[in-house]
Amino acid sequence: MRWESWVAIGDSFTEGMCDPAPGSRPCQPGPDARYRGWADRLAAMLAETEPRARYANLAVRGKLIGEIHAEQVPVAVAARPALVTVNGGGNDLLRPGSDPDQVAAAFEDVVADLRAAGSQVLVFTGYDPHQGSLLRRIRGKIAVYTAHVHAIAARHDCLLVDLWAFRSWTTDWRYWCPDRVHLATEGHRRVALRTAEVLGLPVTEDWRAPLPGVPEPSRGQRLYADLRWAGSHLAPFVVRQLRGISMGAGVPPKRPVLTEFAEH
Repeated sequence: MRWESWVAIGDSFTEGMCDPAPGSRPCQPGPDARYRGWADRLAAMLAETEPRARYANLAVRGKLIGEIHAEQVPVAVAARPALVTVNGGGNDLLRPGSDPDQVAAAFEDVVADLRAAGSQVLVFTGYDPHQGSLLRRIRGKIAVYTAHVHAIAARHDCLLVDLWAFRSWTTDWRYWCPDRVHLATEGHRRVALRTAEVLGLPVTEDWRAPLPGVPEPSRGQRLYADLRWAGSHLAPFVVRQLRGISMGAGVPPKRPVLTEFAEH
């Protein structure tokens, strides 16, 4: 199928944290940070086979599924693209007391609206949280939500990228940002490769190929890394949660209009 137009919607995963855009500092914090991510990487691959294909990315870090529905879905529907990719719900699941069944119902409303508008929809499951991750404590919620996403994709005839199946590398920190929540450059590259496969685009690399082996860190090195992570990333996350501050406050979509892809 020809994907002549594509709108990506969602949260930080689709915005591209923490895969810095060319010329940006790695994991640069703040609202002015610029990211590449799997979606921009996939758009570059799509441009090789469809030079006139148009791409927009409305995703913004920190967005809840209700915000994605209210702010991004109407823009995507109005654009009438051939394809919409959707990821969301992770920020909802992180909230204390959240119910994965309710989050999944809200996610299905997003998918239903996009399908009713005539676009093909590609969805992503959650990934299996790795050891030491902030997400490890909600692994059960993510598993339930992932099961719902599979069912939603089947009901609405969507394409699906099963991130839970990436388990061969979810314990390797080289795929992850220092915050242990967002993918680093290599993780985004692998997601782009797998998504291209699902879309039927030609790929020349295997997303499952293992990285070269490295020595196991010592117990002391692991403890130091855990303490540094807690101070640099866990504590600020807790403070934001207590204050009700979103990472995406004041951050606009990086590619708000369907245009032919060009690396920013």
